[in-house]
Amino acid sequence: MPAPQTHHAFAVLSVFAALSCSALGAAYAKSLFPMIGPEGVTAFRVGVAALLLAPIGRPWRRRLPDVSLTSVIGYGIALGLMNILIYQAFSRLPLGIAMGIEVLGPLMVALIYSKSRLDLIWVASAFVGLFLLLPIAVSSDLDPLGLLFAGGAAICWACYILLGRMVAPLGPTQAVSLGMAVAATFAVPFGIYGSIGTFLDGKVIAIGVSVAILSSAIPYLLEMFAFRHLSSGVAGIFLSAAPGIVAVIGLLVLGERLTSSQVLSLVLIMGATAGCAIFSGRPHQI
Repeated sequence: MPAPQTHHAFAVLSVFAALSCSALGAAYAKSLFPMIGPEGVTAFRVGVAALLLAPIGRPWRRRLPDVSLTSVIGYGIALGLMNILIYQAFSRLPLGIAMGIEVLGPLMVALIYSKSRLDLIWVASAFVGLFLLLPIAVSSDLDPLGLLFAGGAAICWACYILLGRMVAPLGPTQAVSLGMAVAATFAVPFGIYGSIGTFLDGKVIAIGVSVAILSSAIPYLLEMFAFRHLSSGVAGIFLSAAPGIVAVIGLLVLGERLTSSQVLSLVLIMGATAGCAIFSGRPHQI
């Protein structure tokens, strides 16, 4: 097999591996909620991820090239709030549902920058999918507060992408390491203060570190490799599968079963994301 095709194949596998690791990290995080709560898990993920990414990005070795400190701080705040809100959503909703709502954030950003009338189809698909999840649409036992948290995480993800454009001159490695460091300054104290248990338990430490590695470190490294060899459209298509992968992991690891309307909702949202990735031609930033 020629080298470019080999790299493309490994890039595709890397995206699926990154999504699977992230989904598994979310499942392990949810299993840790009874011990230290979602706030405590947030502190573990963001704090450990910041420590792991610092030596990779080494932001202290270079001055910020034409990037304002305000943009970097805003980028980090969006990243930290996104983590806080999605774990609050995970604690109240099935993983697949929470992730299905969260991916509406980058989808809306892609649609805002698109000028094609065809994208109205993806807006309609996403809207119908979201409507099917709301308790006002069908008889549902989904926690309304969990839906709001997931919606907040989607907004933060959108802000993270928009601010990411402003810090793009830093390069992905330095930008994410700086952003995670900023996120840790408030997410870690918030998590420790809101935790319901102790962080000193050996089991808590082991699972917490595993969550940070699976949810942040490994996916980040795999995606850095994959996005060098995949177009933004192709990468976006594969990333649109995230809610489905998370739902499968939630079923296998946590026994979370979705109703038929919830499955249809996720299919519509994933279809909207994939359609936007295929036809918009805009880059997808994670």
